[in-house]
Amino acid sequence: MNSIAMSNKITRDGLWRNNVALVQLLGLCPLLAVTSTAINGIGLGLATLITLVLSNTLVSLIRGFVRNEVRLPVFVLIIASIVTIIELLMRAYLYDLYLVLGIFIPLIVTNCAIIGRAEGFASKNSVGASALDGFMMGTGFLFVLALLGAMREIIGFGTLFSHADLMFGEAAKSFTIVFNDNYPGFLLAILPPGAFFGLAMLIVGKNLFDERLKKKAAVIDGLPDIV
Repeated sequence: MNSIAMSNKITRDGLWRNNVALVQLLGLCPLLAVTSTAINGIGLGLATLITLVLSNTLVSLIRGFVRNEVRLPVFVLIIASIVTIIELLMRAYLYDLYLVLGIFIPLIVTNCAIIGRAEGFASKNSVGASALDGFMMGTGFLFVLALLGAMREIIGFGTLFSHADLMFGEAAKSFTIVFNDNYPGFLLAILPPGAFFGLAMLIVGKNLFDERLKKKAAVIDGLPDIV
């Protein structure tokens, strides 16, 4: 497989065909727990994306020097070090957002998607391909976190991008979109059951879209060639 074809495959897998949240169903604990608002989802998604890119890159760099017997502990140590740095930076510069996300920042270390990409891809591929894989897998996960958070926030609070100042500073308070000043709210959407329902809807939507694409491709393949 040439480099362009491999890059295309990595991109499609990370963003859609093998999406961490919608297909692999990994990282569901933070996915379901912090997505009560879009900003919470974006914050955790960015932290996870950075961790994936850095861990994949470092694992690929050292893959030829690590013995198989200690491979997994070394990978976990790398991931834990990266997450610790991210946590300290958030405490220094995004403290209010760090308080909101709480324990789910250090729990990135236990995200099966990250150790899975380190073991299943980065330990067997080049640095460039591994960094791209981490970026695309992280972007796919970030997209689902942000989308689920936006869905739950709109239905639950009637707003979008509330508390954007936690991530972008005081000037971002104007980012908040209020759809109805008198909206009473819908409690179920922001409780854990709402997270499960929202994720289920996203998975169903993806599967229906994929099925539609397959049927369309089958129809096109069945058409006679026109010379």
